[in-house]
Amino acid sequence: MNDVQPPSGHKILIIRFSSIGDIVLTTPVVRAVKQQLPNAEVHFLVKSSNATLMQNNPYINKVHLWGSDNSDVVKDLKKEQFDFIVDLQKNHKSRKLINKLGRPHKSFPKCNIKKAVLVGTKMNFLPQKHIVERYFEAVKPLNVTNDGQGLDFFIPETEKFDTQNLPASFENGYIAVAVGAKHATKRIPPEKIIEIGNLLFKPMILLGDKNDLPAAEKIVAALNGKALNACGQYSINTTASIVEQSDCVLTADTGIMHIAAALRKPITSLWGNTVPELGMYPYTAPEAPTARIFEIPYLKCRPCSKLGFDKCPHRHFKCMNLISSYEVADWINQF
Repeated sequence: MNDVQPPSGHKILIIRFSSIGDIVLTTPVVRAVKQQLPNAEVHFLVKSSNATLMQNNPYINKVHLWGSDNSDVVKDLKKEQFDFIVDLQKNHKSRKLINKLGRPHKSFPKCNIKKAVLVGTKMNFLPQKHIVERYFEAVKPLNVTNDGQGLDFFIPETEKFDTQNLPASFENGYIAVAVGAKHATKRIPPEKIIEIGNLLFKPMILLGDKNDLPAAEKIVAALNGKALNACGQYSINTTASIVEQSDCVLTADTGIMHIAAALRKPITSLWGNTVPELGMYPYTAPEAPTARIFEIPYLKCRPCSKLGFDKCPHRHFKCMNLISSYEVADWINQF
């Protein structure tokens, strides 16, 4: 819908099914809607696997869970009679749902064609805006604007990580390292993490899921006590707590990067097949520490995808391998 009339009430449904980073990037919209609309009742629809990302958000009145069988969910959503739906997913599933609910709605410019042009031709016609800024296009009919205060992430007390359980070598601080990413061409190669780890003044805690265990074990073995493997051991909230208590975060273009931005941590991000121009770089608050991007900007094959591949399509993975481990370590060591 292009011309959407402002709703008469303020019962709002925000839709974003996945993934971790994308959901965290919706939090400025959630906060702005709640704070700027008088007596706003904010509901959020998310995949059940990602529910914990939003269940502790104080700006949300109710979280609805999207799963494999959604007939009951659709019935419940119809009963709510929302005044307005903010579609921050904008795919066939969200459009189909919105058609069923039949309520006023608006989405944001997803720019898929322009992204495809950038990947295919390396010519960039994308708006020079972070995706968070584009998300706010969806709440223009509500007269809601960006407050400029960055992302949110709320960690419940029951899931906070106790650093007293760490080895003595970690008592003076550590670097949180995101080992994993959904696509291999976004991940920092284990060999690169080992190179960087050998140059760091402080030890590492390795973060990821169970799929990242082989890479993490390889790193731990090579670094001889300078790395601790936490992959697959903690919830996303406890993982975020490890990030929150770190001195700096080393990450690829992945969900941990956005969690780190929400928690106001210094961020060192290494970029492989994706590029910051796609609009998903660290979205930092004004008072947050610096986020430093490391990339090989003039590599002709980059970006080769807006998402990623299981392996480098050109078999050299220069986008990650050519990043200087010395420069990365020098940047991190200042913290």
